Amino acid sequence: MLTVDFTRFPLAPGDRVLDLGCGAGRHAFEAYRRGARVVALDQNAEEIREVTKWFAAMAEAGEAPAGASAVAMEGDALNLPFPDESFDVVIISEVMEHIPDDKGVLAEMVRVLRPGGRIAVTVPRHGPEKVCWALSDAYHEVEGGHIRIYKADELLARIREAGLRPYGTHHAHALHSPYWWLKCAFGVDNDKALPVRAYHKLLVWDIMKKPLATRLAEQALNPVIGKSFVAYATKPHLPSPAASEAGAADAER
Repeated sequence: MLTVDFTRFPLAPGDRVLDLGCGAGRHAFEAYRRGARVVALDQNAEEIREVTKWFAAMAEAGEAPAGASAVAMEGDALNLPFPDESFDVVIISEVMEHIPDDKGVLAEMVRVLRPGGRIAVTVPRHGPEKVCWALSDAYHEVEGGHIRIYKADELLARIREAGLRPYGTHHAHALHSPYWWLKCAFGVDNDKALPVRAYHKLLVWDIMKKPLATRLAEQALNPVIGKSFVAYATKPHLPSPAASEAGAADAER
């Protein structure tokens, strides 16, 4: 289940892609399938071991085209172990709401992204997330849990302050919002409640079968109750020294 829409955020074969806070690796796997050179980074060692296994299985099954590569590694989002301008693309999905220094994370992403490169940021959407917080303290008051709720304009302002230029936004996963509201209402760790179990079966069926009816329903509902807010941005090219000098000379005339 992808949150980033790769029709709006296209990847080219050979692109250097960083999936920052990769978790279980869903976006990293898709980038690998599309022929990218992928680095999946997370601070969770167990998740990294699982992602490494899946990369190996994908390679063995021939799921990635020739020239694609993939590696998973542990790392700190606030101190990325890469030189400046190492990547063409950076993806950070459902991560920034966990990190106190979100401006620091954005600064690191901008540092390792090449000029002209693209970034995708996804976070829980303000409205559906507020409902979850209102229904359950246990939903967010856990170690490593959500520490903030972004409004769309607040996230876009942070992205601009980091030196990036947003070029598109959308919402995703509308069908998942009611599931999390049910989880929060019946207990975040209570998977035995009948409404929770029934709705989970619906989501699994939707993910596995991708029926037209649920796809159309989610498309219609995403602008209203989409669980995630997704923003895309580019890192602008800096003017060349010659252009800067010419501009300064023109200003003096």
